[in-house]
Amino acid sequence: MKKEALKRIFDFLEEKEEHKVPFIWKLINNEPLTDDELNVEGSLNLNYSKITQLPKGLKVNGGLYLENTNIKSLPEGLRVKFSLNLSYTKIESLPKGLEVFGILRIWDTPIAQKYGDEEIREMIKPGFIKGEIFR
Repeated sequence: MKKEALKRIFDFLEEKEEHKVPFIWKLINNEPLTDDELNVEGSLNLNYSKITQLPKGLKVNGGLYLENTNIKSLPEGLRVKFSLNLSYTKIESLPKGLEVFGILRIWDTPIAQKYGDEEIREMIKPGFIKGEIFR
């Protein structure tokens, strides 16, 4: 089914208050998100998805898993309350203000090859990574 047809179905169901457009569908298809949707309760697993970017203002109250995606950068101010997995992505830098309350996984990424742990921690200031950086 084509994206346009699915969008019309989701819009119809939402208009009838039967069903909301799924968050993941909106995210992957670059559809606008509400402020409530930008505050994700629990973890967000996007491993192996076709996602290429994340929306500004995203807060994840769990882990954020982006392994094997085409993501190259993250939005400023991203907050992840658990671990952030960027392994096997094309991530080249991390944004200022990034807050990771757990560990950061960057196996097989350009950033892991280019920067040391302290350089990564400096790059994101005033943000932080509370846990270890696994590379």
